Amino acid sequence: MLDLLLVALGVLLALSFVGALVYLYVQDVTQEKHAVLRNFPLVGHLRYFFERLGEYFRQYFFLGDRDEMPFDRATRSWVYRMAKNEGGIIGFGSTYRIHEPGALVFVNAPFPVLEEEQRPTPAVLIGDGYCRIPFAGRSLVNISAMSFGAISRPAVQALSRGAAAAGCWLDTGEGGLSPYHLEGGCDIIFQIGTAKYGVRDANGGLSDDRLRELAAHETVRAFEIKLSQGAKPGKGGVLLGNKVTPEIAEIRGIPLGRDSLSPNRHHDVANIDELLDQVEHVRAVTGKPVGVKTAIGGRNFMDQLTATVARRGLQAAPDFLTIDGGEGGSGAAPQALADHMALSIDEALPLVVDALIACGLKERVRVIAAGKLVTPARVAWALAAGADFVNTARGFMFSLGCIQALRCHANTCPTGVTTHDPRLQRGLVVEDKAARVASYCRNMNKEIEMIAHSCGLRHAREFRREHVRIVQHSGHSVALDGLYPHAAPGT
Repeated sequence: MLDLLLVALGVLLALSFVGALVYLYVQDVTQEKHAVLRNFPLVGHLRYFFERLGEYFRQYFFLGDRDEMPFDRATRSWVYRMAKNEGGIIGFGSTYRIHEPGALVFVNAPFPVLEEEQRPTPAVLIGDGYCRIPFAGRSLVNISAMSFGAISRPAVQALSRGAAAAGCWLDTGEGGLSPYHLEGGCDIIFQIGTAKYGVRDANGGLSDDRLRELAAHETVRAFEIKLSQGAKPGKGGVLLGNKVTPEIAEIRGIPLGRDSLSPNRHHDVANIDELLDQVEHVRAVTGKPVGVKTAIGGRNFMDQLTATVARRGLQAAPDFLTIDGGEGGSGAAPQALADHMALSIDEALPLVVDALIACGLKERVRVIAAGKLVTPARVAWALAAGADFVNTARGFMFSLGCIQALRCHANTCPTGVTTHDPRLQRGLVVEDKAARVASYCRNMNKEIEMIAHSCGLRHAREFRREHVRIVQHSGHSVALDGLYPHAAPGT
């Protein structure tokens, strides 16, 4: 009797399977959307299956260590080792393509700086003399803007604790200030995005009361007015509805489960004068430094900014500029903007620094650079080009365990960094990842200093453009000060 039941069950399963295939076959040959399925029913599904899996197979089996985008395997592996305190030592030789156009070559000194001659990298004051409570930036490398919402609760907790341990700052991103940003006790830069999440009044405008509440937190050291970011200049923040949890909806003041789409600019900022009005207003209300974050599309913005500051006076200038290159990342961005909008940090940073030097504003306005600056060589380049600090988001995401699954927008991040699924968040152990965040930051600063010492410098703030060379299409390198000669004050 049992044998007959098993046979009957087997026949039923086989018929069900055949029936499903017949149904799928009929569906394929009668649908009109996909030519492949209409011409090759059933087997045509393999094409879409392999297409979905292709990006993952390429990552692990087919691409070389220096081939992958947006970050190659060699770079990711280096960050992982730094975060685990496993050292940056390699054997047999480098796979870095030193002859390719754009390769960085630092000018080694014939007599490097001895250990006893080295000096600690000095902190740089932001807003000194222009606000009641200036801020001393201690770390060369800091955590770039990542909103709670774009990244998960345990990710924010780990970043906050790790930043406090390493002595770097954490930018909140435009999603507002959460308890998880505060719990580590790190220095915080609060970002005011175009939707003004966290500082909105009942009508969606800027609330002075909320600004005062935020400034009352001792660890909120500065405020950053975001005009645009490198991944999507001209487009506001995008948080898809599947990531808008009740907690995030409450912090941002938005409907639960609906897409959070920030305006593409501030409604009350339509020109440089209005921008500087807001800078001065936020500084007066909070007593803390106020900066501006933007991507750069050309000289026009800096020409207008410096001319307006010259007309209004130094008190009107932003205390810092965060310059995001067009290669910057985002949890969700239109590909047309991510691919084609804004200058890369390689071109934008010298342009901004030179504009400030020419108008005598370089000491007044601190410059923070961002845009795929995740290795000590890239940070050293930015310092040589004139940056005072560097922000990185994806470098710290790698330190949290990110595997570049390219699922940031889909709420299905397999490492728990950008998902609000509790099952997936379980993989991100806050205590362990906080230690890795701190290690990555410390080791970055340490290796930047190592490059400086090899160039004959006492500390990394002595980098100048003559200390780095860029390989050209001819295969020969050119000093950075030859490509971007130092601007003379008053020019």
